[in-house]
Amino acid sequence: MIQAETLELLEWHRLCQHLATFAATKLGAIASTNLQIPTSQSVSEQLLAQTKEVYQLESRLTTSLSFDGIQDIGDSIERAELRGILAGDELLAIATTLAGARNLRRVIDNQEDIPVLTELVADLRTYPELEQEIHRCIDERGTVADRASQKLSEIRDDLRKLRSQINQKLHNILQAKSNAVQEQLITQRGDRFVIPVKASHKDVIPGIVHDTSTSGVTLYVEPNSIVPMGNQLRHTLKREQAEEEAIRRALTEQVAAVTPDLERLLAIVTTLDLATARSRYSYWLKANPPRFINRNEQEIITLRQLRHPLLIWQQQHEQGHAVIPVDLLVSPHIKVVTITGPNTGGKTVTLKTLGLAALMAKVGLFIPAREPVEMPWFDQVLADIGDEQSLQQSLSTFSGHIRRISRILNALENDSALSTPHSLVLLDEVGAGTDPAEGSALAIALLQYLAEHAQLTIATTHFGELKALKYEDARFENASVEFDEATLSPTYRLLWGIPGRSNALAIALRLGLKPEVVEQAKTQVGEASDEVNQVIAGLEAQRRRQETKAAEAQKLLQQAERLYKEVSDKAAALQEREKSLRVSQEVAVQQAIAQAKGEIAQVIRRLQQGTPTAQDAQQATNALNQISQKYQPAPAPKPKVGFMPKVGDRIRISQFGQTAEVLTAPDEDGELNVRFGIMKMTVKLQDIESLDGQKAEPIVKPKPTPAPTTPPPQAAPAIRTSKNTVDLRGKRVADAEIELDKAISEANGPIWIIHGHGTGKLRQGVHGFLQQHPRVSSYEAAEQADGGSGVTIAHVS
Repeated sequence: MIQAETLELLEWHRLCQHLATFAATKLGAIASTNLQIPTSQSVSEQLLAQTKEVYQLESRLTTSLSFDGIQDIGDSIERAELRGILAGDELLAIATTLAGARNLRRVIDNQEDIPVLTELVADLRTYPELEQEIHRCIDERGTVADRASQKLSEIRDDLRKLRSQINQKLHNILQAKSNAVQEQLITQRGDRFVIPVKASHKDVIPGIVHDTSTSGVTLYVEPNSIVPMGNQLRHTLKREQAEEEAIRRALTEQVAAVTPDLERLLAIVTTLDLATARSRYSYWLKANPPRFINRNEQEIITLRQLRHPLLIWQQQHEQGHAVIPVDLLVSPHIKVVTITGPNTGGKTVTLKTLGLAALMAKVGLFIPAREPVEMPWFDQVLADIGDEQSLQQSLSTFSGHIRRISRILNALENDSALSTPHSLVLLDEVGAGTDPAEGSALAIALLQYLAEHAQLTIATTHFGELKALKYEDARFENASVEFDEATLSPTYRLLWGIPGRSNALAIALRLGLKPEVVEQAKTQVGEASDEVNQVIAGLEAQRRRQETKAAEAQKLLQQAERLYKEVSDKAAALQEREKSLRVSQEVAVQQAIAQAKGEIAQVIRRLQQGTPTAQDAQQATNALNQISQKYQPAPAPKPKVGFMPKVGDRIRISQFGQTAEVLTAPDEDGELNVRFGIMKMTVKLQDIESLDGQKAEPIVKPKPTPAPTTPPPQAAPAIRTSKNTVDLRGKRVADAEIELDKAISEANGPIWIIHGHGTGKLRQGVHGFLQQHPRVSSYEAAEQADGGSGVTIAHVS
């Protein structure tokens, strides 16, 4: 009972309603609203793994995970199992649900690194043959189609003929007796065709009156001449209804035969939709996945920048105030944290935020806090928050608190049987509502008991005596909500290690209470209390100084990171400039080579004109030498090799033109760490030189001996048989996909798919289906002897 009370106090139902808005199906929304809290850590970890994988999957996909077509078919399945006959729209809903589930499984099977979701859909059976049969018999409007059976088709042909004959007969009567009819109209009353006859001319057209107008002026008459045809029509309609019922009964029996698998399908789809809702809600909260820790292994509860999820919703949807985050860092030896401070300072919100965070982690939701998010798995979250005053039960505020705390202690009895307690207890204004001295004593005794029997207790209080527990028992810790005396308002920040000061007298003085009254109150409080407040004030001032220094250090770190980025950007710009210069030099060299070739060709042409003499040959040789000297690039100076940097050496980084100090010797990859100014970076040997211009000696790595490779065995050639051949000619693309999917699932080698030429739409549909099927590694047109482009061979892996 106390756990249900805790959920109500933490407003867990509101969070579940918010989660339900992110569900894609009706089943998922119902499951979200009635969210079950796991009773074991393994189940919670499984749910968290599902949420993480959906989060990862939707970040990869171009569109969100689609649940199109999936409907709540639970009632239909139950009625089919009880031998009821399903309506056409119910059968159609089953078919669309099967198709939607198959699409979900296909998307998940096509992705890697999501083992939990892959295992979840592994047992999903979608019965494409049942879906195909339903679509064959039931059209898009949910009515039985003519193609469902030959008998139904013949009956409906008879119906069309009868209606045509009746209409023709009535048209003739309307033409012949136009003066007796109210208007040229054929209508129906029930399943009988009638015409509007003037009441004054009822004897002109003898027949059966089926209805009368409100004014009584018009009678709706079925002429005697068409009564036999109307009777025959009614009989034929009954035959049609009987045949439709027989078809729906046959389909219902097929559904009933696979009821366990359909129920399993609904469970899997609902689980998947619930995981998707958790992922999308977590993304909306900008939350991070929690990690369950073991405090016995000295791990710290870490919840930085923790925000209340309901306040986030209120801020986003109801234009509420900005959410002030809190930091909760609890060492493993701490069992009880007492939070002190003024009213409306955020103490109760802190309790509720932590309680909701613990529950969210248990059900597989991410926590709206900064990474890393680390907290224990609590088997129970028990809370006493708020006022339980009841006039009907004659309960005071104190009595209400005591009754609820008694229920909490009773619930902890099961936990006490364990070697390590695993419960989280949240107490608001512990010991309040009675005499301060007795209330304080009761609160101390209660917290000491909880330190033994609960893993963690967070309690808010106004009692000053509870602040001293930290200095008597190492399992206790103090925290307080900050209060700004200048503005007489809380800042909602949580301060750790410092108890809250009493601000009542300062607030009273600032609010205009007579100073002599406040001074008299100070004398009543006593010097000891005043000294304690002064010590606390000093601690708060010291904390503010530390926070200021931490902020300055953060600014220096950000400045260093900015400088590092600027240096990295300059290095990248230099590299880009060097690359650009190299490209322009290559272009210039190519142009020079082309020009040299042209000049050489001119020399050759001069030699070819007439009969060359020795003098002409000498002139040509001189010209070629001049061309060679003109375009020959200057030899590059040979670098001095042999320099090997050591730790402490000063070297020059060529690309930056900067000198630096060597911090580490080169490793086997030729990389070493250097420092210039305040920056440290890793460089390669080929990018540095000594101060006198010597290049570093390269490190020669031994070449690995290649392992002998054996050629893969040649696969035996596949042979086409009737078993691995699928004939799809004359089928629609949707029907062909269902049959093709079945053939691929049964195949253990290549299959031959006959689709013919026709308009080409069937071939395009088949190729599109093969391209996205996870088991098809490749496909190709068959040899000309096997049908050529009218047949496709799909290689199934």
